[in-house]
Amino acid sequence: MNKNSLKLAFIYIGTIIGAGFASGREIIDFFGEYGVKGILGMILSGFLFMFVGAFFLSKIYEKKINGYKELIDNVFGEKIGFIIDTIIIFSLFIGFCIMVSGSGALFNQQFNFSKNIGIYLMVVLSFIVFLFSIEGLSFINSILVPLLVLGIIYFGGNVILKNGFVFSNLGGVEYTSKGNFITSSILYVSFNSLLLVVVLSSLLPIIPDKKTAIKGGIFGGIVLGILGCFILISLLILYTQVYALDIPMLKISGYEGEIYSKIFSIILWFAMFTTAIANGFGFIERISKKRNKTLISLIFCLCSIPLAKLGFSNLVATIYPIFGYFGGFILIFLIISLI
Repeated sequence: MNKNSLKLAFIYIGTIIGAGFASGREIIDFFGEYGVKGILGMILSGFLFMFVGAFFLSKIYEKKINGYKELIDNVFGEKIGFIIDTIIIFSLFIGFCIMVSGSGALFNQQFNFSKNIGIYLMVVLSFIVFLFSIEGLSFINSILVPLLVLGIIYFGGNVILKNGFVFSNLGGVEYTSKGNFITSSILYVSFNSLLLVVVLSSLLPIIPDKKTAIKGGIFGGIVLGILGCFILISLLILYTQVYALDIPMLKISGYEGEIYSKIFSIILWFAMFTTAIANGFGFIERISKKRNKTLISLIFCLCSIPLAKLGFSNLVATIYPIFGYFGGFILIFLIISLI
């Protein structure tokens, strides 16, 4: 695994491993309800993430795609592409606002600080990263993603080592509103695909060859699958205690004491931050063509503050499902068109 492959993999992981993944909430909703069968679903998702990452990164290098607008126009044509582009631009802004709002909620709930402190801190740090464009995105992910990986493996592994594979939700249910564990895993990858396509299609400047692209996608998918399994298994062990919580991984991390819960709160904030800058990077790269990138970055960050103050849970409940289905449609259509 060379340095460039790791860069690609870290950006890939950092894009996906946002608040929903690291908090454990999405993992319970998409996999935990099925009991042990959910583990098979998570493994399937890992393979799908491997395929999607390797496929898109290799195609981006082969076709020399520089930005998602170029990709969308090539596949859908300019007229339909304009509509899709407009929706994506809006979703990137909303996605950034949701992560900023999540930062405020986390600071308030876990550290008893004002929500404004968490909101302003993420906005300021994001703006600094945006000033350095793709180099800033790569640098931050290279630092934070290994910390996220180690933190999740430590806290999830700790519960597994202390309890063994004794699940409080063994059988689970056969079917949910998302179908069975197989359709649920496919939906999960689809729900994460919109931001993924946007970010990956902007990485041509750091893809030296096709082999590096494929390695980066495969390694990123493997790590996401492994992290998902660590989170899911620990959640299944303590399922009866955590299934109804907004942030079940805080309960998992606090298994040995309150201080560990505080430490994981910082890890969760890192996850929010990597997803926030992925959204912001995609938006700014699209809007700032031949324009003042610094000014656009500043306006983008400032405009996010009022919306972020609407509340994390309100934004997630109303916005995420809409963009999830839209992202799944785009992903399937792009794969068919690029094969």
